[in-house]
Amino acid sequence: MRYLIKRLAFLLFTLWLAVTLNFLIPRLMPGNPAQIMVQKLVGEGPVNPQLVRAVGIMLGLPRGTLWHQYGLYVYNLLHGNFGVSYTYFPYPVMTVIAQALPWTLILLGTTTIITFILGTALGALAASRRGTWFDTTATITANFTATFPFFWTALMALYVLGFVLHWFPQSGGYDAAMMPQWSATFVLSAVYHSVLPALVIVVTGTGGWLFGMRNNMIHVLGEDYVRLAMAKGLPRREIALAYGARNAILPNLTGFAMSLGTLVGGSILVETVFSYPGMGYLLFNAVGNSDYPLMQTIFLFITIGTLIANFVADILYGVLDPRTRRGGVSA
Repeated sequence: MRYLIKRLAFLLFTLWLAVTLNFLIPRLMPGNPAQIMVQKLVGEGPVNPQLVRAVGIMLGLPRGTLWHQYGLYVYNLLHGNFGVSYTYFPYPVMTVIAQALPWTLILLGTTTIITFILGTALGALAASRRGTWFDTTATITANFTATFPFFWTALMALYVLGFVLHWFPQSGGYDAAMMPQWSATFVLSAVYHSVLPALVIVVTGTGGWLFGMRNNMIHVLGEDYVRLAMAKGLPRREIALAYGARNAILPNLTGFAMSLGTLVGGSILVETVFSYPGMGYLLFNAVGNSDYPLMQTIFLFITIGTLIANFVADILYGVLDPRTRRGGVSA
């Protein structure tokens, strides 16, 4: 119980600190949303300052002292009011996010789970068969796929598989001629458009989990209690699973929880390259247009998701390894 209370207190303090930084950072960024919007409408040339001011009032740009803005910001957060998006005016921020969030959760959620399971399983198998042809092949392949930058891999896959071979669509989350709806045709179109970005994520992301699990398990298999289990004549498979993999997976489990927590923010690189209608693409547009309400809300979602995932990981860590609840002292 004491361990749980300490972690919960840390969670609340970090959340308050993150909310404060979330308020300050966009206001320190250069650019005026009203100025950007008016400039897009009139094109090149001078802009009437009164028009910029009128647009700013229409958008509800924050006014007053910084303390007044901060108090109003916290009050609106507590009441679930995230404001109106400047980029997608006059739609509320939550309406815009509600349209993009499912795309990100489905694509990145599925691929994160696949890469974690695949990389962790291959890493454990490679460590248990260290020095064999499987270990050599797995590590060389993972090192090869993880070396290339994701952005370059995505562009190459898009060019070869999309532009040259026409196996997959080149952009979007579904056929442009369709309207989003719950129908078999639309779902199939959405799945078809997500295959290529999902494939790139899995290919480039599996290596990290594989190396992490392999290195952790090699270290664990060298511990004294594992050698004792071998001396007792326990089966090799039982030693690898019950003694090696169970303890070696703990750091990977923490990383996996953190990955799930950041899903709500999407992946800017993935969604920008493939023009995928998710949270990352939304955040990219929000930053480009100085859309403070949309940026702050997405950052807040990322922060809350990460903190909750970290909290859950700490609790799971304490359950799987009781030493963490005792400050690293074994019973």
